[in-house]
Amino acid sequence: MLNNEKKNFIEFMMSADVLRFGEFKTKSGRLSPYFVNTGNYKTGSQIDTLGKYYAALVKETVGDRFDAMFGPAYKGIPLAAACAGALAREYGIDKPYFFNRKEVKDHGEGGSLIGYKPADGDNVIIIEDVITAGTAVRETVPVLKAAADVKLTDMFISVNRCEVGTTPGKTALMEVKEEFGITVHSIISVADIHEYLEGKPEYAAVLKLMDAYMEKYCIL
Repeated sequence: MLNNEKKNFIEFMMSADVLRFGEFKTKSGRLSPYFVNTGNYKTGSQIDTLGKYYAALVKETVGDRFDAMFGPAYKGIPLAAACAGALAREYGIDKPYFFNRKEVKDHGEGGSLIGYKPADGDNVIIIEDVITAGTAVRETVPVLKAAADVKLTDMFISVNRCEVGTTPGKTALMEVKEEFGITVHSIISVADIHEYLEGKPEYAAVLKLMDAYMEKYCIL
């Protein structure tokens, strides 16, 4: 259901050239008529606004019932930092955050994690941009489990693409829940984007492409 907040978020993403329409190859190898690239956020006000959207979703779903937030390299790094700042500023929820580097550092403190050092039993939430086929999650979980015996219960993303993962009939989000016990929360879904475009005649051609793509890959 497209409410005002979701509509505003879609327009915010479009104004930042983060939500784009055309032909794009996703990490899973699919040719998609739309793409979400959070790497295109580039100003202070944009990352501040984005952090508020993520923080509102975290507050609404898990509140302060977690120990730290993790942003997977690379796009998750500014997302986790922005979310942590907004949670503290907007809601008084001051929690640590950390992230990884893809190349292990062999000097200084070494290791691959930067920021908070997770401990056994910590409940860590993951802050990411998008899930298409769940590939990035399968790369992230081993990194966290290798650091400590952490609990991973919730993940927060900008857009739920509602796409089939590696198992026919199951979305990537269903697979992530079954494989890792992680519930994924999104600010908006592809259905919200589709509903938004339905009210814009200039996007009629894009809608036709989205219909075909969603029929092939999406489970709503």
